[in-house]
Amino acid sequence: MAKDAKEKDGMERALIRDLAKLLNENGLTEIEIERDGLKVRVARHAAPQAITATVPAAPVAPSRPAPTAPSADAAPVGAADFANHPGCVRSPMVGTAYRAPEPGAATFIEIGARVSQGQTLLIIEAMKTMNHIPAPRAGTVTQILFENGQPVEFNEPLVVIE
Repeated sequence: MAKDAKEKDGMERALIRDLAKLLNENGLTEIEIERDGLKVRVARHAAPQAITATVPAAPVAPSRPAPTAPSADAAPVGAADFANHPGCVRSPMVGTAYRAPEPGAATFIEIGARVSQGQTLLIIEAMKTMNHIPAPRAGTVTQILFENGQPVEFNEPLVVIE
């Protein structure tokens, strides 16, 4: 490897280490930077999963209870099948999706439930903030594509309303 290439590789590794350190120090779940044509994204999830960078980071302690067992109404398999559905409600952010306002409480929606525009469908926790996700339109919930306590990505299909 040429001296310049080794030096560049070392600088990239140092950048990744620095980003991982920032992630830990500030309690972030994701950080992305683009500099001089190099784009680096470092992320982690509350559930034990590998991060997208090669530098390991300590797992974040969840601020909510561990995910519950999948319910009969949740159908995470096949979410891609509904990605182009006109009634698909997608995640507006990266975070952890919850079906109920608090542990042990009734869920916001069930399959077959009629919802009105603006009604809360679920909560996504991001950076210790609970974000209510409203129904973009009225209709009937035909699919719930996530499990309670599941990490979700930006633009991931979550619910189908017909």
